[in-house]
Amino acid sequence: MPYEILEHTADLRIKVKGKNLQKLFRSALEAMAHIMLPNKEKNSSSSKKISLSASDKTSLLIDFLNEVLTNANIEKKVYSEVAFNKLTDNKLDAEIHGFPVDEFKEDIKAVTFHEADIQKNKKGLFETNIVFDI
Repeated sequence: MPYEILEHTADLRIKVKGKNLQKLFRSALEAMAHIMLPNKEKNSSSSKKISLSASDKTSLLIDFLNEVLTNANIEKKVYSEVAFNKLTDNKLDAEIHGFPVDEFKEDIKAVTFHEADIQKNKKGLFETNIVFDI
């Protein structure tokens, strides 16, 4: 599994890993979707284009997840997949894919910068912790 849910006193904390930035971002999105609505069958799919810039790859990941979360709350959808047109350390152009839901199992208020710091581990994988404010 490319992510694991870690214990945290007040919020929800995960660790995500990926062979490259695309896989890391996909794993983080998949984890957030699972938290919002685990074991949900996807009825119909819709997509939305997003473009973001940030000062570094960690900020870009947190901004990406917050952008997806904002769209999820506005449109009452869970976005669980992403197709990247461009992904660098500080720029992202992508299309997110999601499905409508009646309600979220877990109400994520925000994706925080607390503990987020994308690094390469000893195995050469990108990894970071992410804390969700719930």
